[in-house]
Amino acid sequence: MSSSSLRLVLMRHAKSSWKSGAPTDHARPLNGRGRRAAPKVAAELVRLGWVPDLVLSSDAARTRETWERMRPVLGEAKIILRHELYMAGVEELRLALAARGDGQTVLALGHNPGWEEALAWLSGHQEVLKTADAALLSSSVTSWAQSVGTPRLWSLEGLVRARAL
Repeated sequence: MSSSSLRLVLMRHAKSSWKSGAPTDHARPLNGRGRRAAPKVAAELVRLGWVPDLVLSSDAARTRETWERMRPVLGEAKIILRHELYMAGVEELRLALAARGDGQTVLALGHNPGWEEALAWLSGHQEVLKTADAALLSSSVTSWAQSVGTPRLWSLEGLVRARAL
């Protein structure tokens, strides 16, 4: 991968609690497994050299909490919370990246089924993303707007499986 390549980490939020008593799906927090998994995934991203310059995240409680547990390991990347990324699909992710992609490495923190669909659209690879799993993608296109406007411009460089850490 060249130094001018764009890198995208598509990550599903860590495991959330269905028994939290949260009034809405949007408000559900992480459970114990999710709270433990998020920093482990962050440490693996550091080990692999995939530290984000920018985080584009759904504004749901579980995505915000996932990032808060990753931040001490990954550092102070700029974060942008976007309501449009709550339960988003390919189009919402594409628009968010085209408008806000200003780093070399962007972590997009969101939900399924949209993130699995986005992975397939961007790279042509069908993969299951369980909670706290991350897909590492790269593109030789140098503009975020160009890189997300056409399917299959991204290469799947690897997968981080939270349960394997």
